[in-house]
Amino acid sequence: MLFALVAVTAVLGSSKMRGVISLLLGLAIGIVGIDSLTGQPRATFGLPLLSDGIDIVVIAVAVFALGEALWVAAHLRRRPADVIPVGRPWMGRDDWRRSWKPWLRGTAYGFPFGALPAGGAELPTFLSYITEKKLSKHPEDFGKGAIEGVAGPEAANNASAAGTLVPMLSLGLPTNATAAVMLTAFVSYGIQPGPTLFDKEPLLIWTLIASLFIGNFLLLALNLPLAPLWAKLLRTPRPYLYAGILFFATLGAYAVNLQPLDLILLLVFGLMGLMMRRFGLPVLPLIIGVILGPRIERQLRQSLQLGGGEWSSLFTEPVAIVTYALMALLLLAPLVLRVMNRSEESLLIVEDDKDQKQKASQS
Repeated sequence: MLFALVAVTAVLGSSKMRGVISLLLGLAIGIVGIDSLTGQPRATFGLPLLSDGIDIVVIAVAVFALGEALWVAAHLRRRPADVIPVGRPWMGRDDWRRSWKPWLRGTAYGFPFGALPAGGAELPTFLSYITEKKLSKHPEDFGKGAIEGVAGPEAANNASAAGTLVPMLSLGLPTNATAAVMLTAFVSYGIQPGPTLFDKEPLLIWTLIASLFIGNFLLLALNLPLAPLWAKLLRTPRPYLYAGILFFATLGAYAVNLQPLDLILLLVFGLMGLMMRRFGLPVLPLIIGVILGPRIERQLRQSLQLGGGEWSSLFTEPVAIVTYALMALLLLAPLVLRVMNRSEESLLIVEDDKDQKQKASQS
């Protein structure tokens, strides 16, 4: 999780200060709720409904959907509407060429995170998008329909969903809500997940694996014919389109806990998303901070308890040492590349000066 937090620095954009501010905002929002160790309320403002924290769905919907809708509404009359052409639903040769590498990289991100107890689909999806944007020769196309920005994160999301079956079936450890529901169904039928499940219930295991292929095939069969229909929704006049977005965003946020407080939080974080857009603060670090903050705190405390309260226990495991080395590499690589580029530029300047002096002496 620390490695993921360091990796998110790649999305901080040109202004590192703004990115760090956004990340700290996310970490601050993540501490809201009851302290799992001491049982003390933190930043709940005396509201019992905040004891369980703020649901990530409410925050994501508010910042992405509500904040974006408010931003567009604020500029509705200043900027003419862009007519988005509806293309063909089938991938062309150029689309295949641009997609197969993001597919592989997204899968490499998604499956390990899905198999980890502290994983999930959010982190590999964001990391895949960041990676494709960094590797792209045309990063300015991202946010405007670049196929790499869709292929990689979708592959990471799908691979993460498959990876959640690994700890659930082999250890009985659910890593997300869907796996928890499946585990509950298994227990209700008297099926106990664990290392012996593959020997006792081979038919069930292979049925689950086959369901992954069947589900992806049905998604493909349904989405390809309906893709032009979904794309034509973007031709809806913007006032009606964004009114519908606000309605369904509000409905989705309320449906999480069926609490009126979530609607107030939706409005507050929606205004915060608008202000972040206004002052150029990136949104992704905030979301990842909200997701990772409570997990990092909980896992840090568990690690210290297992190590008898000794901080040295965090630096003695081989896996930890390799992870710290990768984190240092991520942090130092941009600095090294920047120094190398400056040295190359200085050498070019020196060579140009020599050439000019030689030409002057010859003349």
